[in-house]
Amino acid sequence: MDSTAHWIWYPGDFSIHQGMLQNFAREERGMGWPAYWYIDDCNRNINFSRTYDLDNPTDFTVYARGIGYVDINGKKFRLGETLRCESGKNVITIFVGNPTGLPCVYIDGLVVKSDKGWQASNFVSELPAGNDPLFTSKDQNPNVIEYQKAELNPTKVKEIDNGVLFDFGRAVNGSLKVKLHQIDEVTICYGESRTEALDVDMCYYKQESVDETTHIRKRAFRFVFIPNAKKDNINLIAIHEYIPKQNISDFQTDNPLINKIWNVSTETLNLCSDLFFIDGIKRDRWIWAGDAYQANFINQYSFFNEEVDRRTLLALRGQDNIKQHINTIVDYSMLWVIGVLNHYEMTGDREFLKIVYPKMESMVRYFINQTNKQGFIYGRENDWIFVDWSEIDKDGTVAAEQALLIEVYKTMVTCGSVLNRPIENYQTLHDQLLENFLQHFWNEKKGAFIDSYESGKNHVTRHANIFAILFDLVDDDKKESILKNVLLNDKITRITTPYFKFFEQDALCKMNRQDIVYTTILDYWGGMLANDAVTFWEEYDPTKSGKDMYSMYGDPYGKSLCHAWGASPIYLLGRYFVGLYPTRPGYREFHVEPELDQFNKFHAILPIKNGKVIVDKNGDTLSVLASKGGGTLVLGKNEYALIPNKKLTVSLNHAKVDAG
Repeated sequence: MDSTAHWIWYPGDFSIHQGMLQNFAREERGMGWPAYWYIDDCNRNINFSRTYDLDNPTDFTVYARGIGYVDINGKKFRLGETLRCESGKNVITIFVGNPTGLPCVYIDGLVVKSDKGWQASNFVSELPAGNDPLFTSKDQNPNVIEYQKAELNPTKVKEIDNGVLFDFGRAVNGSLKVKLHQIDEVTICYGESRTEALDVDMCYYKQESVDETTHIRKRAFRFVFIPNAKKDNINLIAIHEYIPKQNISDFQTDNPLINKIWNVSTETLNLCSDLFFIDGIKRDRWIWAGDAYQANFINQYSFFNEEVDRRTLLALRGQDNIKQHINTIVDYSMLWVIGVLNHYEMTGDREFLKIVYPKMESMVRYFINQTNKQGFIYGRENDWIFVDWSEIDKDGTVAAEQALLIEVYKTMVTCGSVLNRPIENYQTLHDQLLENFLQHFWNEKKGAFIDSYESGKNHVTRHANIFAILFDLVDDDKKESILKNVLLNDKITRITTPYFKFFEQDALCKMNRQDIVYTTILDYWGGMLANDAVTFWEEYDPTKSGKDMYSMYGDPYGKSLCHAWGASPIYLLGRYFVGLYPTRPGYREFHVEPELDQFNKFHAILPIKNGKVIVDKNGDTLSVLASKGGGTLVLGKNEYALIPNKKLTVSLNHAKVDAG
């Protein structure tokens, strides 16, 4: 049992409350822009309970964020005072309410303390109390996020266009310190790109009439332009804010470009994952389920930060009652359910699965209530059938949505089995929907899935076909047909967002086409680097140039240039080139199945649950070292057990093994 004292609350409430605040953090051209969907907040009135059988008397103090009292064996006591439990049985109940923030407590004592073992109740349901490793000191306040701060000087300062351009050389998520000389006030023009910062009229963020006392809010930028000023008039220091995360991963090859792509991907995910996985640091700053789904796959091969993913899943789902789809997007609600299974397979956290499973069940009931007689899910008024920023035929039920729902049912079968819950209904729904999906959406003439059978257009896009491969919805013959007729068919509209590039490259790797994926990574993500990217973008179209590269949503600088889903090369390289993946939840067992033909020299360190794996290649020699047991090196039909902390060396030409 965890004996570390920490702040405790009703499970999920910290994430839900902070998620609400996160979704109010967007600034749109000088205006605050709260998210446009229903947003839950935390419970306001909580009690915590626990029974101790004590051999000796013991003292403790309860600190709270809110109002309330402590009940010991039916007698009330004040918060914040030293209290005593006598030897024998002691029933302790702590009541705390907070009408403006998160109600939570910290119990300080040698025996009676706020470690694992407390139950929390909102007077309707009782569950094990929640906590977070960020809050382990009684002096902290879980209503206030404590960011580390780093002062950054500009790497370049240049007089241009009758002003001064400051380049900080990296993406900054923070504020500015301003020092003025022989000038009373200035205008600050921010930009993720140089082009944006210099566009005084249209830059996304601009603050006018700034002097040395003006409050400057937290924003994201790389460049700052001060019009109507000289170098001698102004000094700027950026104050970058962040929550530290451990990252043991390392990736070095004989291709400098692929190394840089890995490092820039790491920087991109790092910036977009402080408290939650957010979409981007400049524009939305919101928590989107589709972005978060992909971010944790990437996280698994870099930071392996379980807490960020857990917070994000809880914040997205909110309280038990469902009023609309997550982010209003039907496919995002389904990705949330599927994402819970990925979290479990990554972490093996059965306790979290147990807490969140009822919310998965109620979400799936919500899906079932909007299916037709074939079991197909459809969009209702105010629902957004998103899938991707692409020309998809959305007339009637959409194939990509059905593919996701099939995977949802399979997820419920798997998670229900882990928790010994009834799964027969989910299995039946899965089998029936899969049969109808194949019957109605597979077009034999096209050799592919069409978007919609109701429209009569027989339109083919990549999206449903990609999901069919990823979720193993078709046999090998159909997979080969999809590969030929869709994924390798230039006549099918290409995908331009890193969001669906993630899924597309994932599907190609599942079809053993790492050769194509490697080239795509170099061309697509390398193309952004060739355009001076220091983080990866929300969307990249190599046919666009100049100012047009940065436009999106009808806004000349509406595109996010630091977007979580842009970091997917980390996942693709870790999962399919290093070939590391769990075969039992929490990496109790795992495989390393490398495909490193593109590299002569290669070195990677990747995290696993409670450990790491090191893979090296030098010419025809491959070596693998795992810090924990349960690993297997897979080379074709050959399998070799990985002994903890012992390097396994293989001659790739002769499959000769040396364990040392």
